[in-house]
Amino acid sequence: MIRSLTLLAVMIVLGIPTAIVSIPWAMLTGNALPLYNLSQLIVRIGYRLIGVRIVATGQQNVPAQTACIFMANHISNLDPPALLPRIPGRTSAFLKKSLMKVPVFGTALRLGEFIPVSRDGSAAGAQESVAAARRVLQKGLHITTFVEGTRSPDGRMLAFKKGPFYLAMQTGAPCIPVSIYGTEALMAKGSNRIRAGIAHIVFHPPIYPASYASREELMAAVRAGIASGLPEWMRN
Repeated sequence: MIRSLTLLAVMIVLGIPTAIVSIPWAMLTGNALPLYNLSQLIVRIGYRLIGVRIVATGQQNVPAQTACIFMANHISNLDPPALLPRIPGRTSAFLKKSLMKVPVFGTALRLGEFIPVSRDGSAAGAQESVAAARRVLQKGLHITTFVEGTRSPDGRMLAFKKGPFYLAMQTGAPCIPVSIYGTEALMAKGSNRIRAGIAHIVFHPPIYPASYASREELMAAVRAGIASGLPEWMRN
Protein backbone atom coordinates (compact mmCIF):
# COMPACT_ATOMS: atom_id res chain seq x y z
CA MET A 1 0.00 0.00 0.00
CA ILE A 2 2.97 2.33 0.47
CA ARG A 3 3.44 2.68 -3.29
CA SER A 4 -0.27 3.31 -3.83
CA LEU A 5 -0.28 6.04 -1.20
CA THR A 6 2.93 7.52 -2.60
CA LEU A 7 1.41 7.71 -6.08
CA LEU A 8 -1.73 9.33 -4.67
CA ALA A 9 0.38 11.87 -2.76
CA VAL A 10 2.34 12.78 -5.91
CA MET A 11 -0.91 13.28 -7.85
CA ILE A 12 -2.28 15.57 -5.14
CA VAL A 13 0.88 17.56 -4.35
CA LEU A 14 1.76 18.19 -8.01
CA GLY A 15 -1.78 18.11 -9.37
CA ILE A 16 -3.18 20.96 -7.27
CA PRO A 17 -0.78 23.69 -8.48
CA THR A 18 -1.06 22.32 -12.01
CA ALA A 19 -4.84 22.61 -11.84
CA ILE A 20 -4.73 26.10 -10.32
CA VAL A 21 -2.60 27.40 -13.19
CA SER A 22 -3.48 25.24 -16.19
CA ILE A 23 -7.27 24.91 -15.91
CA PRO A 24 -7.95 28.68 -15.95
CA TRP A 25 -5.43 29.04 -18.77
CA ALA A 26 -7.22 26.38 -20.81
CA MET A 27 -10.58 28.03 -20.12
CA LEU A 28 -9.37 31.49 -21.15
CA THR A 29 -7.35 30.51 -24.20
CA GLY A 30 -9.02 27.32 -25.37
CA ASN A 31 -5.57 25.71 -25.36
CA ALA A 32 -5.54 22.57 -23.20
CA LEU A 33 -2.09 21.41 -24.34
CA PRO A 34 -0.16 22.77 -21.31
CA LEU A 35 -2.67 21.09 -18.98
CA TYR A 36 -2.33 17.85 -20.92
CA ASN A 37 1.48 17.90 -21.01
CA LEU A 38 1.84 18.73 -17.32
CA SER A 39 -0.60 15.99 -16.38
CA GLN A 40 1.40 13.42 -18.33
CA LEU A 41 4.61 14.65 -16.69
CA ILE A 42 3.08 14.19 -13.23
CA VAL A 43 2.15 10.61 -14.09
CA ARG A 44 5.68 9.89 -15.31
CA ILE A 45 7.17 11.30 -12.08
CA GLY A 46 4.74 9.31 -9.95
CA TYR A 47 5.47 6.03 -11.70
CA ARG A 48 9.20 6.59 -11.41
CA LEU A 49 8.98 7.28 -7.68
CA ILE A 50 7.05 4.06 -6.98
CA GLY A 51 9.34 1.92 -9.07
CA VAL A 52 7.04 1.22 -12.02
CA ARG A 53 9.11 1.27 -15.19
CA ILE A 54 7.38 1.46 -18.57
CA VAL A 55 9.19 0.04 -21.60
CA ALA A 56 7.47 1.29 -24.76
CA THR A 57 8.46 0.15 -28.24
CA GLY A 58 7.13 0.72 -31.75
CA GLN A 59 6.25 4.42 -31.53
CA GLN A 60 7.90 4.79 -34.93
CA ASN A 61 4.92 2.86 -36.35
CA VAL A 62 2.54 5.75 -35.59
CA PRO A 63 1.93 7.87 -38.74
CA ALA A 64 3.16 11.43 -38.30
CA GLN A 65 0.67 14.33 -38.43
CA THR A 66 -2.28 11.89 -38.59
CA ALA A 67 -5.10 11.48 -36.08
CA CYS A 68 -5.22 7.80 -35.16
CA ILE A 69 -7.32 5.48 -33.02
CA PHE A 70 -5.15 3.61 -30.51
CA MET A 71 -6.75 0.28 -29.56
CA ALA A 72 -5.29 -1.49 -26.54
CA ASN A 73 -6.02 -4.47 -24.33
CA HIS A 74 -6.80 -3.72 -20.67
CA ILE A 75 -5.42 -5.68 -17.70
CA SER A 76 -4.87 -3.19 -14.87
CA ASN A 77 -5.79 0.24 -13.53
CA LEU A 78 -2.17 1.15 -14.26
CA ASP A 79 -2.78 0.85 -18.01
CA PRO A 80 -4.25 4.29 -18.89
CA PRO A 81 -1.61 6.36 -17.02
CA ALA A 82 1.10 4.10 -18.44
CA LEU A 83 -0.12 4.34 -22.04
CA LEU A 84 -1.24 7.93 -22.59
CA PRO A 85 2.13 9.63 -21.91
CA ARG A 86 3.78 7.26 -24.44
CA ILE A 87 1.46 8.12 -27.31
CA PRO A 88 3.11 10.56 -29.74
CA GLY A 89 1.10 13.77 -29.70
CA ARG A 90 -2.05 14.55 -27.76
CA THR A 91 -4.81 12.01 -27.34
CA SER A 92 -8.35 11.98 -26.11
CA ALA A 93 -9.83 8.77 -24.71
CA PHE A 94 -13.08 7.05 -23.95
CA LEU A 95 -13.78 6.91 -20.20
CA LYS A 96 -16.53 6.25 -17.70
CA LYS A 97 -19.12 9.03 -17.66
CA SER A 98 -19.02 9.14 -13.85
CA LEU A 99 -15.44 10.46 -13.92
CA MET A 100 -16.71 13.69 -15.48
CA LYS A 101 -18.53 14.41 -12.20
CA VAL A 102 -15.37 14.34 -10.06
CA PRO A 103 -14.62 17.92 -8.90
CA VAL A 104 -11.65 19.58 -10.67
CA PHE A 105 -10.60 16.27 -12.30
CA GLY A 106 -13.81 16.17 -14.32
CA THR A 107 -13.26 19.77 -15.43
CA ALA A 108 -9.76 18.87 -16.62
CA LEU A 109 -11.13 15.89 -18.55
CA ARG A 110 -13.75 18.05 -20.27
CA LEU A 111 -11.15 20.66 -21.21
CA GLY A 112 -8.97 17.85 -22.59
CA GLU A 113 -11.95 16.73 -24.72
CA PHE A 114 -12.05 13.26 -23.23
CA ILE A 115 -15.16 11.34 -24.25
CA PRO A 116 -17.63 10.07 -21.64
CA VAL A 117 -19.18 6.65 -22.21
CA SER A 118 -22.42 5.60 -20.57
CA ARG A 119 -22.44 2.12 -19.07
CA ASP A 120 -26.19 1.66 -19.63
CA GLY A 121 -25.55 -0.01 -22.99
CA SER A 122 -28.09 2.17 -24.83
CA ALA A 123 -27.77 2.66 -28.56
CA ALA A 124 -28.34 6.40 -28.15
CA GLY A 125 -25.49 6.67 -25.64
CA ALA A 126 -23.14 4.74 -27.90
CA GLN A 127 -24.01 6.92 -30.90
CA GLU A 128 -23.43 10.07 -28.87
CA SER A 129 -19.97 8.86 -27.81
CA VAL A 130 -19.03 7.89 -31.36
CA ALA A 131 -20.18 11.28 -32.67
CA ALA A 132 -18.10 13.08 -30.02
CA ALA A 133 -15.07 10.98 -30.91
CA ARG A 134 -15.51 11.77 -34.59
CA ARG A 135 -15.43 15.50 -33.80
CA VAL A 136 -12.25 15.04 -31.77
CA LEU A 137 -10.54 13.19 -34.62
CA GLN A 138 -11.52 15.95 -37.05
CA LYS A 139 -9.64 18.39 -34.81
CA GLY A 140 -6.48 16.34 -35.27
CA LEU A 141 -6.42 14.67 -31.85
CA HIS A 142 -5.89 10.95 -31.41
CA ILE A 143 -8.44 8.71 -29.73
CA THR A 144 -7.38 6.02 -27.27
CA THR A 145 -9.67 3.16 -26.35
CA PHE A 146 -9.38 -0.06 -24.39
CA VAL A 147 -11.36 -2.18 -26.80
CA GLU A 148 -12.44 -4.86 -24.33
CA GLY A 149 -14.43 -2.21 -22.46
CA THR A 150 -13.28 -3.44 -19.05
CA ARG A 151 -10.23 -4.92 -17.35
CA SER A 152 -9.53 -8.59 -17.88
CA PRO A 153 -9.74 -10.44 -14.55
CA ASP A 154 -6.84 -12.77 -15.37
CA GLY A 155 -4.86 -11.04 -18.13
CA ARG A 156 -6.35 -13.03 -21.01
CA MET A 157 -7.97 -11.06 -23.82
CA LEU A 158 -11.73 -10.56 -23.67
CA ALA A 159 -14.25 -9.97 -26.45
CA PHE A 160 -14.06 -6.51 -28.02
CA LYS A 161 -16.73 -3.82 -27.90
CA LYS A 162 -18.10 -2.74 -31.27
CA GLY A 163 -18.22 1.05 -30.76
CA PRO A 164 -14.56 1.84 -31.59
CA PHE A 165 -14.85 -0.13 -34.81
CA TYR A 166 -17.98 1.76 -35.89
CA LEU A 167 -15.91 4.91 -35.35
CA ALA A 168 -12.99 3.54 -37.35
CA MET A 169 -15.15 2.47 -40.30
CA GLN A 170 -16.98 5.82 -40.34
CA THR A 171 -13.88 8.00 -40.21
CA GLY A 172 -11.27 5.84 -41.92
CA ALA A 173 -8.77 6.84 -39.21
CA PRO A 174 -5.77 4.49 -38.93
CA CYS A 175 -6.12 1.99 -36.09
CA ILE A 176 -2.98 1.39 -34.02
CA PRO A 177 -3.10 -1.93 -32.13
CA VAL A 178 -1.38 -1.61 -28.75
CA SER A 179 -0.27 -4.56 -26.62
CA ILE A 180 0.11 -4.05 -22.88
CA TYR A 181 1.52 -6.68 -20.53
CA GLY A 182 3.25 -6.69 -17.18
CA THR A 183 0.83 -4.31 -15.45
CA GLU A 184 -1.36 -7.28 -14.49
CA ALA A 185 1.42 -8.36 -12.11
CA LEU A 186 2.02 -4.84 -10.77
CA MET A 187 -1.61 -4.07 -9.88
CA ALA A 188 -4.17 -6.84 -10.21
CA LYS A 189 -7.87 -6.26 -10.78
CA GLY A 190 -9.66 -5.75 -7.47
CA SER A 191 -6.48 -4.80 -5.62
CA ASN A 192 -5.20 -1.39 -4.51
CA ARG A 193 -1.67 -2.67 -3.96
CA ILE A 194 1.01 -1.63 -6.46
CA ARG A 195 4.21 -3.61 -6.89
CA ALA A 196 7.44 -2.30 -8.40
CA GLY A 197 8.45 -3.77 -11.73
CA ILE A 198 8.46 -3.43 -15.50
CA ALA A 199 5.45 -3.08 -17.79
CA HIS A 200 5.60 -3.28 -21.56
CA ILE A 201 3.72 -1.31 -24.22
CA VAL A 202 4.04 -2.30 -27.89
CA PHE A 203 2.74 -0.05 -30.68
CA HIS A 204 2.05 -2.01 -33.87
CA PRO A 205 1.88 -0.78 -37.49
CA PRO A 206 -1.35 0.98 -38.46
CA ILE A 207 -4.33 -0.91 -39.77
CA TYR A 208 -6.43 1.04 -42.27
CA PRO A 209 -10.21 0.48 -42.14
CA ALA A 210 -10.57 1.06 -45.88
CA SER A 211 -8.73 -2.21 -46.44
CA TYR A 212 -11.53 -4.21 -44.82
CA ALA A 213 -15.02 -4.95 -46.11
CA SER A 214 -16.70 -5.10 -42.72
CA ARG A 215 -16.40 -4.05 -39.11
CA GLU A 216 -15.93 -7.69 -38.11
CA GLU A 217 -12.94 -8.10 -40.43
CA LEU A 218 -11.35 -4.94 -39.05
CA MET A 219 -11.97 -6.14 -35.49
CA ALA A 220 -10.30 -9.48 -36.25
CA ALA A 221 -7.27 -7.73 -37.73
CA VAL A 222 -6.87 -5.44 -34.71
CA ARG A 223 -7.28 -8.38 -32.34
CA ALA A 224 -4.56 -10.29 -34.18
CA GLY A 225 -2.31 -7.24 -34.02
CA ILE A 226 -2.74 -6.80 -30.27
CA ALA A 227 -2.32 -10.54 -29.63
CA SER A 228 0.91 -10.64 -31.62
CA GLY A 229 2.64 -8.49 -29.00
CA LEU A 230 1.38 -10.34 -25.93
CA PRO A 231 2.76 -13.38 -24.13
CA GLU A 232 1.12 -16.51 -25.50
CA TRP A 233 -0.92 -17.18 -22.36
CA MET A 234 -2.70 -13.83 -22.72
CA ARG A 235 -3.85 -14.39 -26.31
CA ASN A 236 -7.07 -16.26 -25.47
